[in-house]
Amino acid sequence: MIPKDPVMLLSYVNMQLRDFYSSLDALCEDKGIEKEELVEKMKSIEYVYEVDRNQFV
Repeated sequence: MIPKDPVMLLSYVNMQLRDFYSSLDALCEDKGIEKEELVEKMKSIEYVYEVDRNQFV
């Protein structure tokens, strides 16, 4: 289950990226998440995805 709350989602996604996925695309594809929706939800709490770090910062 993927968290709905943006702050909890941030923590969940960054943990998944750190521990299991080499890219945001891989995470979204595997979990069936719409990448654009995820990016927009993270922008709503002022976080953006950094490819080099493979996390939202």
